[in-house]
Amino acid sequence: MANLAPQLLRYRLTTAQILYRLPDHPALLQSYTWQDYDLAPDYPVLRRFLEFWRRNIEGPLHSVQVASTRLISAGEIRTASAHLTLQ
Repeated sequence: MANLAPQLLRYRLTTAQILYRLPDHPALLQSYTWQDYDLAPDYPVLRRFLEFWRRNIEGPLHSVQVASTRLISAGEIRTASAHLTLQ
């Protein structure tokens, strides 16, 4: 239930694939997957995390791919194609 409140405030489950260079081997890329609730399209939570990364982690960032989706959305209504009666 704790995750419901952010969703009602328009937060979305956001996943970021972060590629970064290894400090000792800059020709190699390593992947890190980050996931949290964030506000699209500005992504303030992700931006704070990336700023923390730049200040505190030695592996320089190469690229960041972001995907997000609303978990609470309007229900889908479809008409029934059959009507069955159970006895």
